[in-house]
Amino acid sequence: MAKAKSAFVCTECGAEYSKWQGQCSSCREWNTLTEVRLSTSRAGVAPATGGRSGYAGAVSREVIDLAAVDLSEVPRFSSTFGEFDRVLGGGLVPGSAVLLGGNPGAGKSTLLLQVACKLAQQRSALYVTGEESLSQVAMRAHRLQLPTQGLKMLAETSVETILGVAERERPQVLIIDSIQTMHLEDIGSAPGGVAQVRESASALTRFAKQTNTVLLLVGHVTKDGTLAGPKVLEHMIDASLLLEGGADSRFRTLRGQKNRFGAVNELGVFAMLEHGMKEVKNPSAIFLSRTEEQAPGSLVMVVWEGTRPILVEVQALVDESALGNPRRVAVGLDPNRLAMLLAVLHRHGGLFTGDQDVFLNVVGGVKVLETSADLAVLLAVVSSLQNRSLPRELVVFGEVGLSGEIRPVPSGQERIVEAAKHGFTRAIVPRANAPKSSPTGMQVIAVDKLAEALEAL
Repeated sequence: MAKAKSAFVCTECGAEYSKWQGQCSSCREWNTLTEVRLSTSRAGVAPATGGRSGYAGAVSREVIDLAAVDLSEVPRFSSTFGEFDRVLGGGLVPGSAVLLGGNPGAGKSTLLLQVACKLAQQRSALYVTGEESLSQVAMRAHRLQLPTQGLKMLAETSVETILGVAERERPQVLIIDSIQTMHLEDIGSAPGGVAQVRESASALTRFAKQTNTVLLLVGHVTKDGTLAGPKVLEHMIDASLLLEGGADSRFRTLRGQKNRFGAVNELGVFAMLEHGMKEVKNPSAIFLSRTEEQAPGSLVMVVWEGTRPILVEVQALVDESALGNPRRVAVGLDPNRLAMLLAVLHRHGGLFTGDQDVFLNVVGGVKVLETSADLAVLLAVVSSLQNRSLPRELVVFGEVGLSGEIRPVPSGQERIVEAAKHGFTRAIVPRANAPKSSPTGMQVIAVDKLAEALEAL
């Protein structure tokens, strides 16, 4: 019998140590080291000798000159969902490992089951479920009215068994639902632990690289919204996607957090309907479902998500505070940036909100991560503070600096064109983003300072 070995792994950064210590020397976090019991034999499979060629970048054992490396692009194939392909950077790459995370009920299993059933009509696919029985999966597929012919199913949690079946079936797409339920026989810990998740993902990823199989892993998230399991799991995979959406909303957003084959922060939008996930090709249309009566504090801004502009509505509510420390609440935006923008508004706009509660909300559940929303946020706050409605045909974007200047943002002209397509006729933008010739019917107001933007209202 092989002699058991153990190591201590940090659950935050993945650093390894030979003995336990209170603080991780890499990330400086306390009490994050967990013992991982390993054996000298690791689960895995030998490199494929026949069939599809191996993943050269991962399993090549020959030393070659960098100039001799074949630069031909790895052929991608569609996942059958345009929004899914967009987030992936153009489609699925053979030999890649993709991790799909999300809250319980977000629709991870539903989305991947739809992908698997549609892909099985063109390619070989193996769907491994460790959380449900085969009858439960079949009932869901029947309810969603999916084509079930050709999709191979396996209800198993043992990685060794899964690898044996995959070696025999040789699927082009392998889906594991979920990685937290998988386990290796020679790892002496419960499924879902640091050791099991780490070694199971490593064995499955190694198989995908050696056989040019597309590996799709389902991962759960913790209460703070991060993927459960060791941090080193994110370094093993090629792409990490997060499916977001509350139980009170039928819309789901798929955002790329890491992608070795495309741009990060790309956004895909889906609608959860009776027959499963349906992609939303025009997200601006659903985020602009506004009421007929224009209310103070409501304004439309243009944000850039990945490779396309999206129009979203931001709402602000400013009310007199009954507390000694007024509240600053932002849903969909960074609360710290809101506090900074309010200070800029006071210093360079002459409007004081220190005795007011300020609430901010981005309609539709979208999380805005870029700074182009600064100017729209401030103008919405001013509208609510002075109880004056802004024109419905007005759209705003621009970054606000600490000295009150309005800085340009990337792809400014594309944002203006997108706003014009949706019927907006006025835009307040940074001067550097103002086009030489405005789109037909669009009046562009270019500003350099916050005071100019306030006067333009």
